[in-house]
Amino acid sequence: AEASSKVPKSGGAYAIIEAAFGKYVGFITSIFFVCSAITADAAVANALVNIVANFLPFFGYPLGRVLFFAIVFGIFGLINIIGVKSGLRIVIFLTLSKLIPLLLLVSVGWTVVDFNFLAISTSPSFIDIGSTSLLLFFAFQGAESGLTVGGEVKNPNKNIPKGIFIAITAILCLYILIQTVSLGVLGPSLSNFKENPLSEVAKHIFGPIGFSIMTIAAAISMTGNLSSEAFSMPRVLFGAAKDGVLPVKQLAKIHKKFKTPYVAIGVYVLIAFTFASIGGFKTLAIISSASMLFIYLGVAISVIKLKGSMPHQQKYFQIPGGLVIPILTILVVIWFLSNLSKQEWTGILIFVTLISAIYFAIKLFGKKQ
Repeated sequence: AEASSKVPKSGGAYAIIEAAFGKYVGFITSIFFVCSAITADAAVANALVNIVANFLPFFGYPLGRVLFFAIVFGIFGLINIIGVKSGLRIVIFLTLSKLIPLLLLVSVGWTVVDFNFLAISTSPSFIDIGSTSLLLFFAFQGAESGLTVGGEVKNPNKNIPKGIFIAITAILCLYILIQTVSLGVLGPSLSNFKENPLSEVAKHIFGPIGFSIMTIAAAISMTGNLSSEAFSMPRVLFGAAKDGVLPVKQLAKIHKKFKTPYVAIGVYVLIAFTFASIGGFKTLAIISSASMLFIYLGVAISVIKLKGSMPHQQKYFQIPGGLVIPILTILVVIWFLSNLSKQEWTGILIFVTLISAIYFAIKLFGKKQ
């Protein structure tokens, strides 16, 4: 929130880190940002097709899954190319459609909660908490997505921090309520329903119709997530290409009729479709979480650097406590990342080396031209 009020540009976290540390780090960040979003979308698409396959078994087969991914990403790509207003209307509609059943589940669910199920009898190990948190973090990503259109926000000093705080606080409270009701209704058996736990909770509360309604709500929720990402994340590609951080000028092209970054949108949905077709939910979710954690780490360090480099006569949003929150964030992120396996760390290092080589090769080639 503080960094984005100082760097009110489209592009989100990449724009913040690029302003603090230059184009090379900005290039690495933009790749990680897009990688995180694409793998997140691919993971959600895999979870969505699993639900759809319960009603339409054809989509449970490999060919059906690929066809499903092509339809979903193709539709959202087309909607967002046609116009910003169309994409936003879809996002708002799907957001409301998924929130109403969840709020109903939480409010009615309290009447059948067995508080004996909520008693803590054993504690997980520190290692288990770390490995679980790395995967669970996937569910808390997204507050930064609004910053991808930061250059178009009115009064960013006020509205960006307010938007982030309202969103993350509301989501945190809703997640705690959902988890508490779910555990209070199902108890130890909750862990037996890994694919669609909330539908099972709804079945216990409302009967078979509750199972169907919550399953549909889960599908709408995932569809809404994909719609939101398809709207916001191509703008990161567009912003990075426009600023010269991503040396692919075509990504900065604007459609003559619809005035949207159609090339960036097309490239984004095509890559997301490919990842969804070749990966599974858990693997993709961990890759997405790790990528986003590196970006959050970069933003936290950027806040520290930007504190001493911005003009003092201008007013910006200031985090309470000075450097306390950025430093705590850095420590927490490092702890999260320490739970990656050696194989995952090796893959990340190879990936960074590869994209660094591409960056410097393009830079050298550009100088020769």
